[in-house]
Amino acid sequence: MTYLHQIDPVALSLGPLKLHWYGLMYLLGFVAAWWLGRQRVRAGRLPGVDANAFSDLLFYGMLGVVLGGRIGYVLFYGFSGFLENPLSIFKVWEGGMSFHGGLLGVMLAAWWWTRRQRLHYFDTMDFVAPLVPLGLGFGRLGNFIGAELWGKYTQAGWGVIFPTDPALSALSAVELKAQHAAGMLDQFARHPSQLYQAALEGLVMFAVLWTFSRRPRPRYAVSGMFALLYGAFRFAVEFVRVPDEGRYVAWDWLTKGQILSVPLILLGLYLLWLSHRAPTLQPASPAGAKSA
Repeated sequence: MTYLHQIDPVALSLGPLKLHWYGLMYLLGFVAAWWLGRQRVRAGRLPGVDANAFSDLLFYGMLGVVLGGRIGYVLFYGFSGFLENPLSIFKVWEGGMSFHGGLLGVMLAAWWWTRRQRLHYFDTMDFVAPLVPLGLGFGRLGNFIGAELWGKYTQAGWGVIFPTDPALSALSAVELKAQHAAGMLDQFARHPSQLYQAALEGLVMFAVLWTFSRRPRPRYAVSGMFALLYGAFRFAVEFVRVPDEGRYVAWDWLTKGQILSVPLILLGLYLLWLSHRAPTLQPASPAGAKSA
C-alpha cells in the first residue's frame, strides 16, 4: 500500500520563530557525535586528547559541516539560485546541504585542529569517521520529512506519494487525501530514496564502522572504510533517486551524485591499501590523556 506524505516540515512554531525538522535532525546528529566521541575519548582511542580538546574538535567540525555543506550545495547544485538571491546561502533550515561539501568542510576543520594538537591527520580522521554516520542518517530523515530529494516513480507497494511532486501541484490537501484513498494516485508513488540512504548511510555504516573501530586498526583503515562505504551506497541509491537538478550528466543514467561518489570509492580503496603498511595506534589509558 502506498503512503501519502503529510508530514509538516515545521516541528515547532513560536510566533515568527519556526523550528524545522531538518534543522532538528542536524542537531540530533551533532548530539550523537558528541556522545559517541566522548565514549571514544574515555576509551583512549585518540591518545593525548581529553574531553576539552574533543569539544574543540566537535565545534570546528560543526562549522565545517554547516559551512562546507551549504557552500558545496551552492557550488554543485544551486549556483543559479544563489546568483538570484545570494542571501539564500544562509537558509540552512530550508534544506539544501551537500554531503561532499560538508565532508570537505569537516576535513579542513580536522586538519586545522590536528595541527594545533600536533597529531597525525589520519589518526584524527580515523577517530572521527565512526561518529559521522548517525548524523548522515538523521539528515536523510530530515530530507524525507521535508519531502525533498525523493526517488523515481515505482510500482513497489512501499512507494510514497509526495505532495511536492510537480505532477500533483494542482491538487489541494483534501483532494490528495481523497484521491489517495481511492487508489487514484498510485501511479505517482516514488521510491523513498531518503529512507534508503538513511538506512545505508546511517544505520548500516554506523554498525560497520563502530564495530570495525572497536579494535585497534592500522592508520587509514577506518577512514578508508568510511569513504568506500559511503561512495558505494550513494552510487547505488542514485539509480532510484531523481537526479540532482532533474537531469542526468550522461548516458541517461549517470548522475552528478555518482560522479562525486567515484573519487570517494577510489580514495577508500587507496586508504585501505595504505593501511596494510601503516602503524596501528594503540589506545591510551584515559588517565594518561593530557589537557588541551
